[in-house]
This record gives sequence, C-alpha cells and structure tokens, in this order.
Amino acid sequence: MKRAGFELTGPIGAKATLGLVVLQADETLEQDFRRLFPDREVAIYVSRIPSGEALSAASIAAMEAELARAAMLLPRAARFDAVGYGCTSGTTLIGAAAVAEMLRKGVTTPMVTDPLTASLAALKALSVKRLGLVTPYVETIAAPVRDVFIAAGFEVSEVLTFGEEIEARVARIAPHSIMAAAQEAARGADAVFLSCTNLRTLDVIDSLEAALGIPVLSSNQVLAWHLAKTAGAPLAGDAPGQVMKMVRG
Repeated sequence: MKRAGFELTGPIGAKATLGLVVLQADETLEQDFRRLFPDREVAIYVSRIPSGEALSAASIAAMEAELARAAMLLPRAARFDAVGYGCTSGTTLIGAAAVAEMLRKGVTTPMVTDPLTASLAALKALSVKRLGLVTPYVETIAAPVRDVFIAAGFEVSEVLTFGEEIEARVARIAPHSIMAAAQEAARGADAVFLSCTNLRTLDVIDSLEAALGIPVLSSNQVLAWHLAKTAGAPLAGDAPGQVMKMVRG
C-alpha cells in the first residue's frame, strides 16, 4: 500500500457556516433551508433533538434537557457563524434565554437564535404594531405563544389555531388551509405570523402578501432571515416575503 500525499483546503462554508438543532418530528425545516440557502458555499449542519409524537407542553418542556447534547453533535471542527434552534413553541415554553444558554453549552458560536427571537426582530424591523397569528397548536400551547408577542409590546388582533396535537399531521396541513386561516387572522393586523417550523409555509407567503397587502412572516422564513442577517449568508433570490428584501437589498 502506497501512501498518497495531500493538501488541506478551507471549510465548505466559505461564505457562512450555520448550525440547526431540529426536532426529530420536523419534516419541513431542513427542506425549507435547502431552498432558502442554495449557495454551495453556505454550509448548513443539522442535529436532531428527541421530540414526542404528540405536541404538548410536557413534550416540549422535556426537550430542554436534550438541547446541549444535540448541539454537541454538530461537527466539532466547524466554525459556526450562527446556530438556530428550530422550534417556536419550544422556545416559548422553555424561554429564549434558556434555549441559548443550553445551546452554547454544546457548541461555540457568536450568535444563537430561534424562530421566536427571530420573529420579534423581524416584526420590529418592519415596524409592525398589530399582529395576526396562525398556529397549528392546541390552545394550551397557542396561548403562551400569543402572550409572548403581547408581552413584547405587540397587539395581537386575531389568533387562528388548527388545534392539532400530532406533529406528523402538522407537516400535512394543506397550504390552502394555511392561506384561509391567514386571511382571517389578517383582519385589523399590520402583519401575519405563521407559527411552527413544521408548517409548510414558503409557497404561500408571496401569494398572501399580494392578496393582503401586509407582511406575512413564518417561523422558518424569519429564522433564515435572522441567521442570514447575522452571518452574512446569501439567501435565494426568490426567498419569499417582504422581510427577506431587507437582507437581499
């Protein structure tokens, strides 16, 4: 056996390196991020965290103990520009500060975010005051999500929730159902937020904005926006929504 010589080159993420901690049950977030970050020089590394089949306060709270361990499974040699936790309701119940603290125990990065933190930043950047909210959650989870926006100073004009408890069914909620709920939630609102990383929202955002004349945000969209804004990662030219224009210029 002859040993071959070799040279080392730079990392895959020449433009940016992003990390994601995604729920085991989530079928949507990774697919959306492939569309939103198509540049081959943006590296995206994903770790999964155990999550229950039923979406409940208990199953979400149980994820807190696994956050650091999941972050530790991201590649140790990669130098992450930013890391995101992919669960809006989980962040609500655990707390954004606690989520960031647990993630930083597992991975070194200058920036940690989540869909809730990202949505608040996006709403403020868009100067939104009155928000319409769409969620797939049961009311015991939807209510705390609503309350976080109220506590942050936003008026929540309408909340539409599908009341779905099974995660696998959340990823199957039809786009036309999401659009119908968003149109109802938009009454009296400056913007609509579609909450949950497992909802398939990317294909309805532009159509909704055209029909409603107001910004439409979703968990995966704002998470990508916040990561791109912080890490300088280029977004797809067709990344949907008014908020994405603030990154694409």
